[in-house]
Amino acid sequence: MMAQPKRVPLPARNPQERARDFQEVATGYDAAMAREEAARCLQCKYRPCVDGCPVGIDIPGFIGCIAQGDDEGAWNILSRDTALPAVCGRVCPQESQCEQRCVRGIKGEPVGIGNLERYAADYFQSGACPVPQQIPWNGRRAAVVGAGPSGLTCAGELARLGWRVTIFEALHEPGGVLTYGIPEFRLPKAIVRREVENLTALGVDVRCNIVIGKTLTVDELFEDGYEAVYIASGAGLPRFMGIPGEGLNGVLSANEYLTRINLMKAYEPGAATPIFKGQRVAVVGGGNVAMDAARSARRMGAESVTIVYRRGLEEMPARREEVHHAQEEGVIFRTLSAPVAILGENGWVKGLRCIEMALGEPDASGRRRPIEQPGSEFELDIDTLIIAIGTDPNPMLTRTTPGLDTNSRGCIRADGQGQTTRPYVWAGGDAVTGAATVILAMGAGKEAARAMDRACRGEPSEEG
Repeated sequence: MMAQPKRVPLPARNPQERARDFQEVATGYDAAMAREEAARCLQCKYRPCVDGCPVGIDIPGFIGCIAQGDDEGAWNILSRDTALPAVCGRVCPQESQCEQRCVRGIKGEPVGIGNLERYAADYFQSGACPVPQQIPWNGRRAAVVGAGPSGLTCAGELARLGWRVTIFEALHEPGGVLTYGIPEFRLPKAIVRREVENLTALGVDVRCNIVIGKTLTVDELFEDGYEAVYIASGAGLPRFMGIPGEGLNGVLSANEYLTRINLMKAYEPGAATPIFKGQRVAVVGGGNVAMDAARSARRMGAESVTIVYRRGLEEMPARREEVHHAQEEGVIFRTLSAPVAILGENGWVKGLRCIEMALGEPDASGRRRPIEQPGSEFELDIDTLIIAIGTDPNPMLTRTTPGLDTNSRGCIRADGQGQTTRPYVWAGGDAVTGAATVILAMGAGKEAARAMDRACRGEPSEEG
């Protein structure tokens, strides 16, 4: 039977129902759907999809197993190549990476690689496969700073190479942005916990409530006998716009808002975590974090939620799927608009003054530059403003680590393999790049782990 030009749609819950709770939106493929979608893969000789994957997953290999009904084989391939398959299947931007290079997409829709990855990972999550086994110790110890996607990936890769790894996490739960940033309806926390359990089964030790740079320093980690250190402390310092009114009550960073909801469970009935539940909410930004904040506000009971973004819908960096889901759930989009002032009354937000924009020539980002249109100002009636325009690394760790150079944004300087200016200290993920995607952070962690192993065994780097 000839494969269909269109992919098998991923089932999702009704928008009106799901916008009132934090249960997962997409319900995933069943076995029949997965086999049908996997059969669309052409098993290309040159495997362009693999070239588009930052962690180098054997995509045709695991999809071929699904097509043949070998779900355990698919899981074995995935678990060999990635530390967080159930996470990647849900939040990785496949449409701009592996799926973008899929040959099937030339005359139809690309294979649903992410949907199939989720299916294979969920097969393991159901308890159908044995847990990973610990590798014999090679005598080396490494410390990883941060239990987010980059740190977890680096730790898992080192553990598979025989290292004993300790992860030091500042918060009270591991997962980093997977736990405090991405909402439950996109990434259930039970899945994150299971992924972490897989790493502890490999011998990785996760220690929470330890702030490297305050509780311990990098120098003290070396004094404690760790041979190498990987810094994956993320980028948790929110940016603000610098416009009048940002000090008003009702102005929140998306970072704080999502942390209170996701990590501190403010959405649960009777939760002790305080959070301001606005009725007329505006979210400034156009990335995935802005979509997460807007969709969370809807679920927290807001009557209206408006995304304010200075470029057009096509220029939004958020995943198309997230934009589509937000629209289905009733989020309003005011594109080509930029805030100029936050209006207040008695110390509280009462409105947002914006100005309309037009798109000019492309700027350094490659996107058309937004230009203010004089005389086009307008006001939105709001009581809450959530700012989601990006984050930078917290400088506490770098200020307490001699010899660790940073750039003008406070990001750690590192080469293509994660080596920093400090000997035997590597770094990757958002701490190096600034806020980016989960999969890019994972790719950096995987690359750094291999570089750390080579360096500590006295082998030359691959770049050298």
